[in-house]
Amino acid sequence: MRIIASNYLYLTMNSESDFIKTVFGLKLKQLRQKKNWSLQDLAVKTGLSKSYLNEIENGKKYPKHDKIIQLSESLSCTFDELVSTKLDKSLAPFNEILQSDFFKEVPLDLFGISKNNLISIISDAPKKVTAFINALIEISQNYNLGKERFYFAVLRSFQELYDNHFPEIEDKTVEFIRENGLDISKDLRASVLETILTEKFHYSIRSEDFEQFGTLDNLRSLFIPEQKLLLLNRKLKKDQRTFILAKEIGFNVLELKTRPNTYSWLDFGSFEEILNNFYASYFAGALLISKEKTLEKTSEFLLQNTWEPKSFEALIESFTDSPETFYYRLTNLLSSELGIKDLFYLCLVKKKNSDKIQILKELHLNHQQAPHANAMNEHYCRRWIAVKNLHHLKENETLTDAQISHYKDQGVSYLVISTSQKNPFSDGSNRSYCLGILLNSQTIKKIGFVKSPTLKTVNVGVTCESCSIPDCEVRQAPPVRLEKEHFNLSMKNAIEKIRKQLMSDEL
Repeated sequence: MRIIASNYLYLTMNSESDFIKTVFGLKLKQLRQKKNWSLQDLAVKTGLSKSYLNEIENGKKYPKHDKIIQLSESLSCTFDELVSTKLDKSLAPFNEILQSDFFKEVPLDLFGISKNNLISIISDAPKKVTAFINALIEISQNYNLGKERFYFAVLRSFQELYDNHFPEIEDKTVEFIRENGLDISKDLRASVLETILTEKFHYSIRSEDFEQFGTLDNLRSLFIPEQKLLLLNRKLKKDQRTFILAKEIGFNVLELKTRPNTYSWLDFGSFEEILNNFYASYFAGALLISKEKTLEKTSEFLLQNTWEPKSFEALIESFTDSPETFYYRLTNLLSSELGIKDLFYLCLVKKKNSDKIQILKELHLNHQQAPHANAMNEHYCRRWIAVKNLHHLKENETLTDAQISHYKDQGVSYLVISTSQKNPFSDGSNRSYCLGILLNSQTIKKIGFVKSPTLKTVNVGVTCESCSIPDCEVRQAPPVRLEKEHFNLSMKNAIEKIRKQLMSDEL
């Protein structure tokens, strides 16, 4: 069974038939409610069944001519009023949503929300809900939240909803390994995966010097579906090549037809591409890094009494040469398998000859954790271990370290482990991958080295503009946002003082 069939359905409102049925249902519901009738009341007066009327109101069915006459007579309206697609003033705002791309752009079924439920919610308070949706659109425009960023935000929310753990893909991976007699370890050769792609899925694969094409120099791979031809950049390291091949196998095993053809991402045509790309990448991670071995070795590592960076680097190296792949694989397993529910994953980047730090990827499990991306061009805290690593990183070095980050303003602490390295497909930019685990009574019991003397506790903020740490030696900007909050609070307190004084004078 295809994963996309079980997890994802597009909500389309693009056909005229859907629009007509939806508008008719909305008008019928509105007319019924104006008379304070229940569905049962309307059923009795028309002789139509309650379930049939419910399907009409939810836009699932459109009644025949004789049934419309029965409804119009019972509701004291004309036939033409009922069948017209013109909405009255109270429902007019909803017309914009129905004819917009809203239902096509938002894959609500991923979150267990049906189109009919949403229509029902909007129809009950069309002006308020439409105003709310328009406000979200305006916010997204003001913060330059384009379709691409919106889609990735939806995908991230979907991952977080399921703790970034998808058992069906895990099972498909195990089945594939068994069927092909694969020995999953760091030594799994790219040539083995190439053979599977060429013999089982009829691919042609060749290395390509993309540098000759100018701007394509940074492209890692290109798939040409008409020829089933996969072109791989000659600059790829062994682990990068292996991951791309594993991902291609994922597209085929999971039967994901709609997909991007380039890596890294250059363009997209639909949310389905982004979702399927995630599924194939998940398959690749599960194929290359065994769940059972990861759980076993990670559990042993967490039980150690002393934090040693080399020990964590050895853990990564026992599975892969790619810290990014290992860090991300942990997000699949720590919450679902080891019961470490509250955690975050960040990928930060620092470009060559620049002090600016950007968050390229983020994931928050269980709820929104304290450190998070900021789209307002503010300065991320230089006390974060991932940021410190980026600034201390030397040429061709991999740097791993950890600290306990205490967010004083939120009153929470995290164990944060970070690895930084040079990004080989860039003009010298460096990346930091970090995993943060919220420290509470449950997680402290699972981590033996949380009180290790080699693990420093550091007070941190999110951005300099919102941080209350006084006299911070690495502050990059004044706490302007915090100062504004304090100003507003002082104004509220002053107003309350005036109000109390006036009330006291009157007495």
